Formats: sequence, structure tokens, C-alpha cells
Amino acid sequence: MDFDDTEELGSGARGRQAKLAKSMKAKNKMANQVQITAEQLLREAKERELEVQAAPPKQKISSMAELRDFQLRKRKEYEDNIRKNRTSLHNWIKYAAFEEDQGELFKARSVYERALDVDYRSPSLWIKYAEMEMKHKQVNHARNIFDRAVSILPRVNQFWYKYAYMEEMLGNVAGARQVFERFMEWEPDEQAWHSYINFELRYKELDRARYIYERFVLVHPEPKNWIKYAKFEERNGYLASARQVFERGVEFYGNENPDARLLIEFARFEERQKEHERARFIYRFALDNLPKSEQADIYKAYTVHEKKYGDRGAIESVVISKRRIKYEAELEDNPLNYDAWFDYIRLAEEELASTGQVDDVRRIYERAIACLPPLEEKQHWRRYIYLWIYYALFEELVAGDIPRTREVYQTCLTVLPHKKFTFAKIWLLFAKFEIRQRDVTAARRLLGQALGRCPKERLFRGYIELEIQLREFDRCRRLYEKFLEFSPENCQTWMRFAEFETVLGDLDRARAIYRLAVGQPRLDLPELLWKGFIDFEIEAEEFAKARSLYRELLERTQHVKVWLSFASFEEAHGDGADAARQIYSEADAAMRFGRDPQQRLTLLEAWLEFEKRQAGGDDPDAVDRDPRVRRVAGLMPERATRRRRTDDGGWEEFEELLFPDEQQQPNLRLLSLARRWRRRQQGDGVDLDDDDDDDDEQAEGEDADDDVEEDSDDEEDDTQSPPRPAAGGVDADSP
Repeated sequence: MDFDDTEELGSGARGRQAKLAKSMKAKNKMANQVQITAEQLLREAKERELEVQAAPPKQKISSMAELRDFQLRKRKEYEDNIRKNRTSLHNWIKYAAFEEDQGELFKARSVYERALDVDYRSPSLWIKYAEMEMKHKQVNHARNIFDRAVSILPRVNQFWYKYAYMEEMLGNVAGARQVFERFMEWEPDEQAWHSYINFELRYKELDRARYIYERFVLVHPEPKNWIKYAKFEERNGYLASARQVFERGVEFYGNENPDARLLIEFARFEERQKEHERARFIYRFALDNLPKSEQADIYKAYTVHEKKYGDRGAIESVVISKRRIKYEAELEDNPLNYDAWFDYIRLAEEELASTGQVDDVRRIYERAIACLPPLEEKQHWRRYIYLWIYYALFEELVAGDIPRTREVYQTCLTVLPHKKFTFAKIWLLFAKFEIRQRDVTAARRLLGQALGRCPKERLFRGYIELEIQLREFDRCRRLYEKFLEFSPENCQTWMRFAEFETVLGDLDRARAIYRLAVGQPRLDLPELLWKGFIDFEIEAEEFAKARSLYRELLERTQHVKVWLSFASFEEAHGDGADAARQIYSEADAAMRFGRDPQQRLTLLEAWLEFEKRQAGGDDPDAVDRDPRVRRVAGLMPERATRRRRTDDGGWEEFEELLFPDEQQQPNLRLLSLARRWRRRQQGDGVDLDDDDDDDDEQAEGEDADDDVEEDSDDEEDDTQSPPRPAAGGVDADSP
């Protein structure tokens, strides 16, 4: 190959490389969603064992010279490592283990001693050193090492455990006991004492174990340790000693700081010994001395005990005590929870039947009434006031202390803010209490004071009822007069006053009262008062006066119920059907062109029913042929559905009643609007036609709320019903 061929070949290779690089250029340089890290590559290589390391070759030593050479080489290696990092105990332990493997115990001891000079506070180093001596049965050397270790580091429990275990394995029980005694002088934790006790129990040394327990509960006087000591005595049959241990534990904590767990275990011990009275005494002692927060477990255990061994009364006593604790906790969180106070008081009163401790119930009542509501608003006092009521009733009915009951009522009246509000029930209960004590004067004085300070309807009524029961009718009249002066618009009071006079037989006075009542300018229930007045005259068979009252009432109101009642009265007590028919006719004439077509419809329906009844309701043919029935039926309206615009701009359908007699009248509404427009055109509302003005006033007075939109809406009605006449139209037949 000549030079030119070589040059041509080189240029061709370079061209191919450039073309390959151009074709291998990455089109998308964004990061891949799945990233592979170097750590993952190494982990996969390790898992697949791609890099297999060859094991070191095995070396066989065939002569003593080779062994010496190997030992020298290894010792030099360990010494070099120690010089590099003297504080690394790992190098020292490996060096000592090598010497131990070579059988050079003296050199291994030398290595351990050198290591202890470096770090004598390492427990693992001491233990390795001692284990080496024990492995090679160098007992004295091991004892010396343990003695040195426990002298230098006496708080490392592992040294003591290993030391005692070695002595026990060697059969040196006395030596092991001596090690434990030396260990106990340092007052170690509970596990060390238990290990010592278990050691003595393995050799049946109960007295020694008891002595260790005595020292143990003095060093660690926790309740669980006293319990373990007592159970040890019980397990070995020393019941008196076990009871004594429990008693010493209770005395150790005293009455001021007893422990619930210790007392529960003490009671259960007495249960196992069938000493149920002792157990009950322990439970009661716990309930009397423990704080409320720690009594839940005591009550639970006490309840279980009583269910097993107690009677019904004992079980109820435990349950009541448990509920008492619950209520105390609730009231401690919220002393204004009056429902909890009521439940607590009810519980105390139930317990009173068995204990007879009235003072306990009084103490709860006093605590309850001391929790005044935060605000002087009646809604906050409605529940609170019943605490005083129940307290007074308890003192009167249960305790039988009359002076104290009176004191409770008086104190309650002192607490109430009468200038803002009062409770009539307290005044009335206090007055009735005085009546039961046969002191009527005090009761009247009390109610008079109540009416003077804070008059209320209930106070007036209660006072009046009291005087009625005492048959003091003159006082009742005076009270009614005061009551009406206080509230003259109260129709119920007027009616009761009149009924009171009616019962006494003084009809003239009752009639005068009714007359005064209907003449009042303002009444809360005038329809009820008029009805009572009319019923009074009817019961007195004064039908003319009743008819006069109906006429007087119709001058004030044209309500359909008044007309119907008047017609019923005429039918029942007047001149019969003709008089009733005349009333129906007057009512229809009065309601024609009225603002409420529904009332006229109600009237016509009642009138039609009346005519059918008069025509003979059993015979339908006779009813249909009756001219009066047909005349009234001809007055019944038609129902037309119309549309009207709503406030939001939409349309709604409504039902309109179209009476036949109203449709025959001219539409004076449109005429009125035309005349009003004429006056505006001629200027400043000049009166051009008196007749027109009369018609305008009549139309505007009857229906001032209608507008032009109603007429336009009627024209758009799809039903094409005849237009409704203006409410202000005048009937030609009306007077």
C-alpha cells in the first residue's frame, strides 16, 4: 500500500467516524423518568457477584521455625495496629485472643493488662479478661480480676452477676453469698435484690430471703415491693407475717399519702383469707383517705367484692359512693351545671333513707345554692331557682325543720334581683307554706309585698285563688280591681272577674264588668271578650241584649264569623229561620264588593247549607226544587284562573272568585281613571264635574290599592274571562 492509499484510507475512516457521531447524537436531552445512581449499580454488582474476590490462600505450617516466623509476623502486625490507634480496644482484644489461641496465656494476660492501662473503665474488656481465665480454669486469676473490677467499677451490675454466677457454678455458695452481700452494700436497683432473693430461695434459705426482703423494702419502699414481700410470706404459708407486712406498708405511707394499689392488694389478701369485714374496712379506709382522682379502681374492686360476698344494702352503698365520686368530678369541672347538682342531691336524699345523715344533704344544698348564675338574666336563673325550692321542701317535708324552711325562703327572696326580674312561684310557695303553718296574716303580708315590689299576672292570680279558697270574696274583688288597674288590656282577667261575679249570683255586676271591658280602648283578645259577653247574656236568657250586642259588634267589625254566629243565634234563640235568613241576607249585602271574596264565599256556603237544612236535607229532590236554595246557589261565584306579575318580573297564576251580581256592574274603575286624566289635562286638578268627583271618591275609597297594571294583566288573560268589576262599584239593590 502506497502513501496515497494510506491517506485515502485515513480520510475515509475519519468520515465514517464523523457520520457515526452525527447519527448517535441524542435527540431528547431531557432527564429520564427512571434515574440510575452509582449506588444502585454497585448494589446490583454485589448482588450478581460480578466482582468475585478470591479467597486468601491456605497456609500450612510444617516446622517450628515457620510457626515462630508466623507468630512474629502477626505480633508485629498487632503491635503496629496498636501503635497506630492505641485507644481502639478492638485491636487489644484481637491481640489477646491471638495469644490465647497460641496457648500463650502469660502473653495474653500481658496484653489485657496493657489494655487496662489504656482504658480501665471498659466493662467489656474486664469481662473478656475474666472469661479467658475461666475458660482455661484459672479460677483464682478470675477471682482476682472480678475483685479488681468490682472495686474499680462497683456500679456495673454485670461484674457482680458474673462473679456470683461463677462462685455458684463452682459450688461455693458461701462465696456467692459474700459477693451478693458486698453488692447489696452499694444499694443497687431492684433486679439485683431479686437476684439475691432468688439465689437464697434456690437453696431453701427462707429466713435469709426474709431478711433480704426487710432490707429491700427499706432501700426501695415502693408499693410493688411491699406487695412482693407480702406475697412471698403468703406463698410460703406465713399468713400472719404477710398481714403484718401489709400493715407496715400502710403505716409507712400513712393516712395522708396512702397508695391505692397497696390497699387493693391488702383487701384482696383478706378476701382470700375469708376475712370479709377486714376487706370492707380496708376499702372504706381507702375511700376516706385517697384523693378523688384515685378512687376509681378502689370503687371497682369494692363493687366486685360486695357482689361476691356482700348483701343488697352493701352493694347499693358501694354504687352510691361510686356515683357520688362521679358527680363530684363533674361539679369540680363545672360548678354551674345545675342538672348535675339535681342528680347529686337526689342521690344524697336516696342515701338519707339508709344513713339518716340530714346534715350531709344540707351540706350539698348549701354548696349548690352558693353557685350563683354569672349574669342577672332570667334565662340563667330558671334552673337555679329550683335548688332553693327543693331545699325548702326538703327542710319542711323531710327534715321537719319549720324555722329553717322559713329562713331558706327568706334568703332566696334576698338573693333574687327583684328590680330586674322575679319568680312568682317562690312568693306563692312561701305564702302557701305560711298558710300550712296557719299564719294567714303572714301569707297576705308576703303576697302584698310581692305585688308592691314586682307585680305580675301570676302573683295576682295566685293571690286571688288563695282568697277564694279562704272565702274572702270582698278581698277577691279588691284584688281584681288592682289587677285590672295593673293590666287593663288583659281580656282573660275581665272575663274571670265577670265569671267570679256570675258564680256569686250578681249578674248586674258581671254585666257591668263586661260593659267596662268592651269599652276599653286597647284589648289583647277582643273577640274572646265579646264572645264571653254574648254567651253570658245567652246563658242569662237575655236574648234581646244578646241581639243588641251582636249589632254593636257588627258596627265595629264585619267579619264573617260574627255574621255566622249572629245567624246561628237567631236560628237557635231568635225568631227562627226567617230571622236567620234575614241576617244572612244582610251579611251578603254588606260583603258584596268587599275586599275579601273568600269571606263572602264562606258566608254563602253556610247560607246554602242553612237553606238545604230548612228545605229538608233528607230529600235531595225537594232540596233542588226549593226556590230559596236555588236563589242562594245562584249567588255562588265562579272560579277563574288568571295571571299576574310577581315582584321579580315573572308571572304567576292565581284563582279569582267571580260573583254573578258583581259582574253586572259597570267598570267604574276605568271611568275613574279617565276622569282623573281629564282633570290633569285641564290643569291643576280643577273640579269640573261634581258628579264625576263623587264617582271618583266612591271608586277610590272602595279600592285604593288597585292599579292600572291589574287591568292590563286582565286583558292578557288566556281564559278570556269577563273583566272583574271595580271594587268601588255600587250595587243598585244596596241601601
